[in-house]
Amino acid sequence: MTTAFPVPRRMVDVSGEEALYLLGGGTQGRLMYEQREAIAVRPASHVLEYGRLIVRAPAPTAALATRTTVTYHCDYLHPNTGTGWAVTATGLAELITHPDEAAHYRRTLPGWAHGPHDALLRVHPRTVHGYRFGHPTDTAGGGARRSQAR
Repeated sequence: MTTAFPVPRRMVDVSGEEALYLLGGGTQGRLMYEQREAIAVRPASHVLEYGRLIVRAPAPTAALATRTTVTYHCDYLHPNTGTGWAVTATGLAELITHPDEAAHYRRTLPGWAHGPHDALLRVHPRTVHGYRFGHPTDTAGGGARRSQAR
């Protein structure tokens, strides 16, 4: 049995535009919002449409009934190489209440829980930050696959 030595990695900031591009390629993440003076973190599914982030998460709709600021985080890390990316978007969220629009997103986005804890939100990102994780020899900052042979 051989022991693999950890390969050094680096983290590179990406522009807001590239971060949105990466976020658009993901489908699942975590929704964070304030609930009873604490930060709640819930698994969520999402789609990016026309610069808005549509999120479906098991969150109590009462906690999100008013326009509130939420943070959404999505990432992808390759389990063997540690390369990938992470994006965090923060902005005002509003519940999707129109019946036709809600029905569309309930069909489009998989849910985690059904009933009163199944929230559909439209998030208007104000800030978007992203990072790529890669190896020091990667020119693109994380997207290239590296050979494990030494």
